[in-house]
Amino acid sequence: MLTGKTVVVTGGSRGLGRAMVHGFAERGASVVIASRKFESCKALAEQVEDRYSVRALPLACNVSDWDECTALIEKTLGEFGGIDVLINNAGLSPLYPSLDQVSEALFDKVIAVNLRAPFRLAALAGTHMVQQGGGSIINVGSIEAIRPGPDALPYAAAKAGLHTLTEGFAQAFGPTVRVNTIQCGPFLTDISENWTPGVRESLESSLALARCGRPEEVVDAALFFATGASSFCTGSVLRVDGGMP
Repeated sequence: MLTGKTVVVTGGSRGLGRAMVHGFAERGASVVIASRKFESCKALAEQVEDRYSVRALPLACNVSDWDECTALIEKTLGEFGGIDVLINNAGLSPLYPSLDQVSEALFDKVIAVNLRAPFRLAALAGTHMVQQGGGSIINVGSIEAIRPGPDALPYAAAKAGLHTLTEGFAQAFGPTVRVNTIQCGPFLTDISENWTPGVRESLESSLALARCGRPEEVVDAALFFATGASSFCTGSVLRVDGGMP
C-alpha cells in the first residue's frame, strides 16, 4: 500500500499517465495530476477522489515552460509538504513531412517537453527528496531511444537523452533517492487512435507478443520502481515493449 505517499504524474490526465494515476490512487496514494488542460485534470481528480477516497490535486502545467515546472513542484510541496514519487510522463512527438522540413520551433518544443522538463522537475523534486530522506523518480521513456526511426527523430534523440539523465540523477541523488526509466513500446492509448492505417498491424506483426500494450500494463512497472520492490534498482532502464526486435 502507498497510503500517506504523494505521487506527481505529469501528462497525468490521459493515456499512460491516467492509468498510473488510477493505479497509485487505488493503492492509497495522494496524486497530483498535471497537464496543460486543467479541466481534464480536474475531471480525473474528481473521479479518483470519489472512487478511491484519496486526495487528488489537479494542476495545470505546460512542462515545456521552465517556470511552470518550478511552480508545479512548489505548489505540490505547499499542498502536501513532500513528494515521494515523481513520474515524468508528459511527452509529445509532432508529425512532420520530412526531416528537412523539421522546423526550429518543432525541434525545440520536442526537446523542451521530452528532455528539458524531466531535467528541471527531477532536479527540483530530487533535491527535495534527498532532504526528506528518500523518494523515487520514474522517467517514462520510449523504445525510440534505441530503435530510432526517421518519422520521430527529434523525439528519439530526446528520449535517448533521458537515459543519460536517469543515470546521472541516480548518481547525484543516491543513496536515498532512486531514479529509473520505463522504456515503453507501442501502447493503445488515445494517441494510437490517430495512427495512420496499417501502423498498428505492422507494429503488432513485429512484436514477440504479437500485440500492442494496454495502458494499465504500465502500472505494475511504475509501482515496481516506486516501492521497495525495486530497492536495489537505480539508474535502470526497464523495457516494457512487448518484445520489440
